[in-house]
Amino acid sequence: MTVTIYHNPRCSKSRKTLEMLNDRGLSPIIIEYLSTPPDRATLKSILGKLDFEPRQLMRSTEAIFAELNLSRSDLSADSLIDAMVENPILIERPIVVYGDKAAIGRPPENINALFLPTNN
Repeated sequence: MTVTIYHNPRCSKSRKTLEMLNDRGLSPIIIEYLSTPPDRATLKSILGKLDFEPRQLMRSTEAIFAELNLSRSDLSADSLIDAMVENPILIERPIVVYGDKAAIGRPPENINALFLPTNN
């Protein structure tokens, strides 16, 4: 099964998560999401795999978050997704996708749950 990491090489958590994947013998597809941001459909798919609402995937400490007034409770999920598509710096990192599951590597050990056997 393919493993994909939405990666920011300048982020220590992202680098550590990638190292953990490599240590598992995996060769993930690496998407540097700041230069190759996910489109709307991909972002919606990731949100579904994370079982997150859009706001849960946003980096609220980024200056652009405040500039765009994204803390407003009246903003729709679609508006928040649009903001992340247009400003990928808002997307929390790193995101690891494995099959129909995803995890945020904050802390990097969060990704371990993706590789546990399931009883489905």
